[in-house]
Amino acid sequence: MKLSPDQTVMFEAWGLAINATIFFTWVVMAVLTCVAILVTRNLRPDVPPNRWRTTLEVIVQAIQSQIEEIAGRPERHLLYFAGTLFLFVATSNLLLVIPGFEPPTASLSTTTALALSVLIAVPLFGITSRGLGGYLRIYIKPTVLMLPFNIISEFSRGISLAIRLYGNIMSGAVIAAILLSVAPFFFPVVMDVLGLLTGLIQAYIFAVLATVYISSATAPAAETPAPKTPAPDTPPNEKDSP
Repeated sequence: MKLSPDQTVMFEAWGLAINATIFFTWVVMAVLTCVAILVTRNLRPDVPPNRWRTTLEVIVQAIQSQIEEIAGRPERHLLYFAGTLFLFVATSNLLLVIPGFEPPTASLSTTTALALSVLIAVPLFGITSRGLGGYLRIYIKPTVLMLPFNIISEFSRGISLAIRLYGNIMSGAVIAAILLSVAPFFFPVVMDVLGLLTGLIQAYIFAVLATVYISSATAPAAETPAPKTPAPDTPPNEKDSP
């Protein structure tokens, strides 16, 4: 039993082997690109929205509202980045119902690449929002003694993201293979439904964690409230002279 799509070779020519991870990653990218082009090709104010455009708008607005709820403020860059991560992971997992499709998220190389993209995006967005000095000061809060621990925590985030996503997808594939060997006619339907639900949940969790990490790095620094200037004493009312 092959536990990873890296072990499946799709094409091999001129000494180059294209495994299932690379092949199906490009399939997912092509599907998302084609759907986006078809839905937005008539995106004009004078053209009434169709059902596909309405569905896409609902998905985008749901992602945007979730990001605003997590970050506490509208973040357009988070919508582009976290939304893309969610759509890629969700599409990869949902296409599992197609016979012969091997989700690229079941490969540790894919999940590591996704986690590295988040790990790189955190400082990039943080420096863009806070400036280099303002971002680096995060690592020495509340004291400079926390510097090595904050650095270790930053890298452990990427490792945990990669292992969590890979472990959940791989465990689902292993359980499905075991159940198929026990009852090959009943469990495939159940596993397809559970696979769809698990795929959506994993995509949501991955995108939410990426949003939390980036929004914490781009959050504006807490401003120290300015000391209040005491109000001048009100001069006493002068008595009327007799």
